[in-house]
Amino acid sequence: MSAAPAGAAPGLAYACLAASMFVVGAYVALSKPLAAIFPVFLLGCLRFGIGSLSVLHWLRKPPAEAALTRRVRALVFLESFIGSFLFTVFMVLGVSYSSAVAAGIIMSAIPAAIAVLSRLVLKEAIRPRVLAAIACAVCGIALLALTQAPDPAADGGAPQRWLGYALLGGAVLCEAAYAVIGKQLTGALSARRISALMNVWGFVLMLPAGAYAAWHFDFSAITAPTWGLLLFYGLAASWTIWLWMTGLRRVPASRAGVFTVMLPVGAACVGVGVLGEPFSGLHALAFAAALLGLVLAAWPDARRRQAGRACSISN
Repeated sequence: MSAAPAGAAPGLAYACLAASMFVVGAYVALSKPLAAIFPVFLLGCLRFGIGSLSVLHWLRKPPAEAALTRRVRALVFLESFIGSFLFTVFMVLGVSYSSAVAAGIIMSAIPAAIAVLSRLVLKEAIRPRVLAAIACAVCGIALLALTQAPDPAADGGAPQRWLGYALLGGAVLCEAAYAVIGKQLTGALSARRISALMNVWGFVLMLPAGAYAAWHFDFSAITAPTWGLLLFYGLAASWTIWLWMTGLRRVPASRAGVFTVMLPVGAACVGVGVLGEPFSGLHALAFAAALLGLVLAAWPDARRRQAGRACSISN
């Protein structure tokens, strides 16, 4: 019986990736009611503060792990700045200006964004099927725009919604960079230590603006249920890093992109089931276009299927 190929991954790794993205989608949706209460930088500061406290014991270097090189330190900072700090700012503001369902559909473009970033940074070729996936994501976003009826009572109206879409698009790019950089980090650091370092760096980056916002904020007006929701938000947002890095250690980045389908699913489930947001036929059509794009981007090509069949026969 031959050994499994390096790209093979157990079911537990896939489960970690799927669970991570579903929970990310859930807290993307939950950020909408929290952003209506807390200023964005205060919310981010509290989120990373809670996360840092929960994983602080993972900061210590394991005996078998090599010391951090300058390159790894730089990658950790970039991962924290882009994947935690900027993603949180773009995501929270984007959802507050649009909706949780909108966030789910727009962020369905993450696998295609990973493919484009891989082309620009790693010089990987983009297959025609991935180009079709990008087109599907664009169609999904265009259909989403048709679902938004003008609301005269809403501050900013359509311009505010489009600003929300643009910010969510920025969050998509941040998540793509998070996947590409994270794959390089998993070869040098444990998933636990990456999670701890990213949460601490995220807290440090958020602290100046967060402390200023806290100075002018009335914490006495916050109810117990809101504190409970914030605690869940902070813990969920921090532990998804560990789940994702745990799965990413055993799965190629391109294949891991498949599991980002769970992000819009999680956001839509919370947006519709918990927040009571409407879900129309056009929403469903936009979702279908986005999911089709995910399938096209993630479906293994003939060469990979043949390699998988050969591995099954040899085993």
